[in-house]
Amino acid sequence: MQFGIFTVGDVTTDPTTGTAPTEAERIRATVAIARKAEEAGLDVFATGEHHNPPFVPSSPTTLLGYIAGQTERIILSTSTTLITTNDPVKIAEDFSVLQHLSGGRTDVMLGRGNTGPVYPWFGQDIRQAVPLTVEHYGLLRRLWREEVVDWEGKLRSALQGFTLVPRPLDDIPPFVWHGSIRTPEVAELAAYFGDGFFANHIFWPTSHTQSMVRMYRRRFAHYGHGAPEQAIVGLGGQVFMRRNSQEAVDEFRPYFDNAPVYGHGPSLEDFTTLTPLTVGSPAQVIERTLGFRDYTGDYQRQLFLVDHAGLPLKTVLEQLDLLGEEVVPVLRKEFAVGRPADVPPAPTHESLLRARRSEEKPPADEEEGPEAR
Repeated sequence: MQFGIFTVGDVTTDPTTGTAPTEAERIRATVAIARKAEEAGLDVFATGEHHNPPFVPSSPTTLLGYIAGQTERIILSTSTTLITTNDPVKIAEDFSVLQHLSGGRTDVMLGRGNTGPVYPWFGQDIRQAVPLTVEHYGLLRRLWREEVVDWEGKLRSALQGFTLVPRPLDDIPPFVWHGSIRTPEVAELAAYFGDGFFANHIFWPTSHTQSMVRMYRRRFAHYGHGAPEQAIVGLGGQVFMRRNSQEAVDEFRPYFDNAPVYGHGPSLEDFTTLTPLTVGSPAQVIERTLGFRDYTGDYQRQLFLVDHAGLPLKTVLEQLDLLGEEVVPVLRKEFAVGRPADVPPAPTHESLLRARRSEEKPPADEEEGPEAR
């Protein structure tokens, strides 16, 4: 099972000091956070994509390409690549380059985006969000898998004789996760192609996440990719920790109350009751996270949000220390208990390459032996 963090890249005033980082400081801090995540023993660093204030990660592959040069092991992903407003050709090119730069430590999470004004900035209409998602992704798959692409759709100009350069590393496309909070069509798309489904499990009650994951698993099996339990599932999560739970609540409360994504809404107590947000001790984070399996089944990837709402970099790095030293080692051990052997691990470039080579290898009785020479 993979554990990691994702960032939304917000530039937010620290409510306890009244100061905010510059955009440059926030971007550099994100690089420091990614490096610390690798140092702490986490498996994945993921960044969102946003084109509106107060967020800065408008060019995720540029950021991840730089981080690739600063790291050696950690998987670099997006927590949203906007399949609706980005051109599929550019997505294919950018992620192929990132694969080569990172040595295959790359996957991608696609999402449709729900910020209405962003769509016209890129010449699109939010009312076409689902059709754009389906058409663009169909093209993206072909660009990564076919040497020469002739394509015609309804929402983008046609392609004739197009060849992607560079080709995907080892001719293995990045593994695709489809991320969604509330859109069942996204879960259906992931199931149809046998891709991963990432339920961004930070705003809605557990019953909603359970419903979305169950639907994806059922449709994954319907399309013949395996049993429902073999579907590839990822979950978001959101934590703030101190060794003493009351200290965690007291320290995090002003950040929660003023956060750009949920501030000035439900109380911290209500939000932690109704959603998976966990504010407390490492033991409480472990207990809450292990409970996710009760309603989603065994899954492959768990990402935590730890660096938003104006939290200082020093505090975020302390959160990563707690994750790496006290939380993730226990989660690895406990999630392995009772995990059925037929539940696959999260796909990686290496595992996809091994699988392809295994498929290409002829059966033993077809291989030439000494007696045939």
